[in-house]
Amino acid sequence: MLTKKTKYAIKALILLGKNVDKAPLHISEIAAQEKIPEKYLGAILGELRNGGLIYSKKGAGGGYLLSKKPENISLVQILRLTDGPIAMVSCASLNYYHKCDECQDEVTCGIKSTFIFIRDACLQILSQKSIADLIAREDELRQVELLASGL
Repeated sequence: MLTKKTKYAIKALILLGKNVDKAPLHISEIAAQEKIPEKYLGAILGELRNGGLIYSKKGAGGGYLLSKKPENISLVQILRLTDGPIAMVSCASLNYYHKCDECQDEVTCGIKSTFIFIRDACLQILSQKSIADLIAREDELRQVELLASGL
């Protein structure tokens, strides 16, 4: 399940991506537009900044901006930065591997084997999807909604 922290990080990055050619956004603007508690958002933006996805400008006209183009920020980068491992079990993790205490034989473990397959499928999708893709998908869904409502 996607944590609130990661969801908020993605929402903030989408908003920054939509404003890529505009002035930096203040934390209060991001928090208000995306309905994210400002204090919590501050911690999340700090992690995104430390991870190289955004940067902040100080002073008048300051705020937050993307460090990369929206198409160069993948979902897998965001998830790893905010939540850590992609794998659902530690024995199937690439970067956070830890042998399960109760496992008798990792080589023949059906759980590990199955969850490595699931991890790889998730990694493939999350690596191919970017903030730009999510922005485009939102635009598509708005168009569908407009057409469905007869406007």
